[in-house]
Parts: sequence; C-alpha cells; structure tokens
Amino acid sequence: MASRPPVPPFTHESAVEKVRGAENGWNSRDPQKVALVYTPDSEWRNRAEFIHGREEIIAFLTRKWNRELEYRLIKELWAFDGNRIAVRFAYECHDDSGNWYRSYGNENWEFDDDGLMRRRIASINDLRIDESDRKFHWPLGPRPDDHPGLSDLGL
Repeated sequence: MASRPPVPPFTHESAVEKVRGAENGWNSRDPQKVALVYTPDSEWRNRAEFIHGREEIIAFLTRKWNRELEYRLIKELWAFDGNRIAVRFAYECHDDSGNWYRSYGNENWEFDDDGLMRRRIASINDLRIDESDRKFHWPLGPRPDDHPGLSDLGL
C-alpha cells in the first residue's frame, strides 16, 4: 500500500497541507482518484449514510457528483492532534433544475501511519441560495491559490 504524505503525527503545517490536498482531490470530482486517499476498509459517516471501503466510497462519490453539478469546495483546518484532523468546509453546487445550494459542514478525520484516511465523520447542512449569492466562482477543478478561503469569505 502506498504512503500518502504528509503522515501523522501532524504539525500545523502538515495538517494544513493535508486539508488542502483533500480539498483539491474532491474538487477534481474524480471518485476513483479520491478513493485512493482512504484505506481499503475506510469507514465513513456522511450525513446519515454509513459507507465502508473504497468501492462504496466510489459509488457514493459517483452518485454525489452526478447530482451536485458545478461542485466547488473549500476546506479549512479547524484542529489537529496526532493522527486526527478536524476541518470545516463549504461547497456550492446546483441540481439538474438549476437550484443552487451552499452546504456547510464539519469533518473529523483519522489517519493510519501511512497517511491514508481510515475514518471520516461528516455533518452537513444545506442552504438554498440564489445564483447571485454564490461566492465560489473559479473554473471547475482546484481552487486557485489566490482565491479567498472560508474565513476570508466570512463563512
């Protein structure tokens, strides 16, 4: 199994790097690629859904990004200790009817010694927004380095 640096125990700098790497991966909207940063037996709770292992992660993310169009995500480090990281995040997307949403949430992550995530616990709330209220306007893919983060956007 490949190592996914940075690996625990995390420093502030390595935790920030891990968070930005996760953000960039999810902004790729590539379920196969994203699943590789999780252990083969990774356990998730996403809202009220319980997901086990990479195959279920791939199926979940495929459904998610087929439904959540023009998905753009920002993650921000909240706390870290040893092999755990807590983040807060927001993402914007629209459905197939053109209704825009901003979803806010918190995630708790636990990593193995190789830097693969073995547990992800996510709590998420959705807010319907007008398209004119969007704050995430970069081209699809990774957020540009000069784009404001959550705190800078007042989120």
